[in-house]
Amino acid sequence: MVANIKKILVSQPEPGNGKSPYYDIADKYGVQVVFRPFIKVESVNAKEFRAQRVNILDHTAIIFTARTAIDHFFRLAEELRIQIPETMKYFCVTEAIAVYLQKYIVYRKRKIFYPQSGKKEDLMIPINKHNKETFLLPMSDVHKEDLTHLLDGKKIKYHKAIMYKTVSNDFQEGEVFDYDVLLFFSPAGISSLLKNFPKFNQNGTAIGTFGPTTAKAVRDAGLRLDIEAPSEETPSMAAALENYLKKLSKNGSK
Repeated sequence: MVANIKKILVSQPEPGNGKSPYYDIADKYGVQVVFRPFIKVESVNAKEFRAQRVNILDHTAIIFTARTAIDHFFRLAEELRIQIPETMKYFCVTEAIAVYLQKYIVYRKRKIFYPQSGKKEDLMIPINKHNKETFLLPMSDVHKEDLTHLLDGKKIKYHKAIMYKTVSNDFQEGEVFDYDVLLFFSPAGISSLLKNFPKFNQNGTAIGTFGPTTAKAVRDAGLRLDIEAPSEETPSMAAALENYLKKLSKNGSK
């Protein structure tokens, strides 16, 4: 067991397949890992969507940045009784997101585009080739503007559509909060921490983040950032956590 580290909170849903590098870390260092999201996704209903004055069928192409966006797009289409035409084109940030479309459409019969790199910058290559299309960008009310900046820069005609909401996943009264390490993956997670625990005193609790915007949210909240990813040495949050525990173990053995 690593000195002073017994329990680690990973603010993500627990993997459904029972496999995760965090489980390997728990076994290797004798710590307990708990998956407990600080945020959750809620649906935007048909009335809320109509208030945005966005007509899905005015668009000839859809840009998907997450599987969640796909779920809520087709859920809303069904709720609004909209039949998505077979001519609709789909542009996905990653291959995994593109393959997920099979849940809702006959994949081989549709025009689906994605970059092999999984980078938003590279998604602009097929989008530029189809720049006469009118694009719809389904998203959460809490979102990054990096893709919209790319679209604006290329003068692509598109509309944003809020199809789901990111809200605080509140802790219940009496729910134990006795973690030695907290790992966050979005600024919304930090907001939820402060909402649930307005008198949160960090003391010896280590905080780790993935991505620069989440790291900034920690610092802006006046909290100490102990673990940061990605980096050349630690490309993932799990790798950064293991590196942190490894250093603690070495220091503890001296």
